[in-house]
Amino acid sequence: MQFTRRDWRNRNRIKTPHGPQWLTIPVNSKGNYREAIRSITVSDPEWGVRHWRTLKANYAAAPYFSQFAARFEQLYCDCTDSHLSVINYKWIALLCNILGIRTKLTWSADYALDPGPTERLIGICRQAGADTYVSGPSARAYLDGALFEAAKINVVYFDYAGYREYPQLYPPFDHQVTVLDLLFNVGPEAPRYLLAR
Repeated sequence: MQFTRRDWRNRNRIKTPHGPQWLTIPVNSKGNYREAIRSITVSDPEWGVRHWRTLKANYAAAPYFSQFAARFEQLYCDCTDSHLSVINYKWIALLCNILGIRTKLTWSADYALDPGPTERLIGICRQAGADTYVSGPSARAYLDGALFEAAKINVVYFDYAGYREYPQLYPPFDHQVTVLDLLFNVGPEAPRYLLAR
């Protein structure tokens, strides 16, 4: 799978008293669209400490910050992984655990990969025993729906609208922020604000 610049693969947004702010993991990238995500490395090993400092400054007053602080501080400050994909995997695994999401996580390297972007995805679905492929809405521009249909695999484009608002620091409400915002503000109630698909 390919790395895309200015995307959510190495950055996310938080809320601050001055509006939204990006937190970006600095990476080594040639800037072309042929680089695999697994080959992307971190260019500054101190990124985690800086991110944690920023999160603490902006979320310490959130109702459930202290409940989650130790787990996230450790993840940020002890992160010595040099590959972005490993960092993202650890984050996804921890967030799934906290939110009670039991989806099995695997690597694309666990599968035999077919050539062609749509064929590759169909092959992964078949090997994983999936009959539905869930994708972001921008994939409509490049996925070949006819190939999925021929393979009898349903394609569902995820719609990020319709999430309920929750009490958030620093109004007005902003949906386009990290899930940490949800956890720090509503704590154990966070799964109630997720959409089931």
